[in-house]
Amino acid sequence: MLHEDGSWARAEQAGHAPPVVTQAGPRRLWDLLDQVRDIWLREGQLPLHGALARIHPDGTISLRRGRWSATIDR
Repeated sequence: MLHEDGSWARAEQAGHAPPVVTQAGPRRLWDLLDQVRDIWLREGQLPLHGALARIHPDGTISLRRGRWSATIDR
């Protein structure tokens, strides 16, 4: 995975062993993905489904559902 801020993550897996994850940059992309995956497995749907969306005058979008939240910068 890559992000424009320079963050990146890579996972390698062999057989049934847990993946070996390498990541760097200001964000830990694999950790963020794993948090969303955990919500999906516990609740049976992604947190974005049914989220309240607010679009701010500067174009930033705020999403919230329960304790989960995310911001999409313009």
